[in-house]
Amino acid sequence: MIIGAIAGDIIGSVYERHNIKKVDFPLFGIQSRFTDDSVLTLATMYALLHEKNFTEAYHTFAQKYPHAGYGGKFKLWIRSDNPQPYNSWGNGSAMRVSPVGWYATSLEDAMAEAQESAAVTHNHPEGIKGAQSVAAAVYLARTGKSKEEIKTFIVNTFHYNLDRTLDAIRPAYHFDSSCQGSVPEAIIAFLESADFENAIRLAISLGGDSDTIACITGGIAEAFYGAVPAHIGDGVLGILPRELAEIAEGFSGEFGG
Repeated sequence: MIIGAIAGDIIGSVYERHNIKKVDFPLFGIQSRFTDDSVLTLATMYALLHEKNFTEAYHTFAQKYPHAGYGGKFKLWIRSDNPQPYNSWGNGSAMRVSPVGWYATSLEDAMAEAQESAAVTHNHPEGIKGAQSVAAAVYLARTGKSKEEIKTFIVNTFHYNLDRTLDAIRPAYHFDSSCQGSVPEAIIAFLESADFENAIRLAISLGGDSDTIACITGGIAEAFYGAVPAHIGDGVLGILPRELAEIAEGFSGEFGG
């Protein structure tokens, strides 16, 4: 199943408020949970699978899982009878977008669909840029592009600085929920990784908004490395409610080939 982003979210959920600046830590524990990152990633899957609009999908899923840890402005958006975009540059647009990279039939399609998914809430240019960069990375990864090709496209198109190293970023890095302050770091974690598990561990080792950074990294890493390892997938499915797992199953069956 396509659950790389969800795996990153669940594994990172323990460390968002209790950052751990190393790669040696338990992947799952009694406090591991799915957060808004997983709920809205699955809402994106649902919207794409059933040809629903993103506003309807995000509104419906967030209302069904109201205690998943949404940001303040998004909470107001959930409660609105007529939800409108609120010019956000937060990383919420980037953490939920990875399914677009699997759904898209071309890079241009991935970019356009990512913009549409972001703009229902995060219509600030940085919010759209964050979503597009992640969707593009997933699309390029799943279609066989190398890390260098992915990096070159992201740098040339979105002008993120991907020449930094995690070792240089880690010591001073702190919580930053903006796209511009977390999406490049998540992509760098993928670029430095050796496999899927290592990608998740590297992402969380940065600290900051751990579940979201790992969610973004996990979505890209899964597309590049081919699958989530069984021991991680089993951990995810042991936590994710069956009704949400079934959405991932349906989406994966349609677009995971």
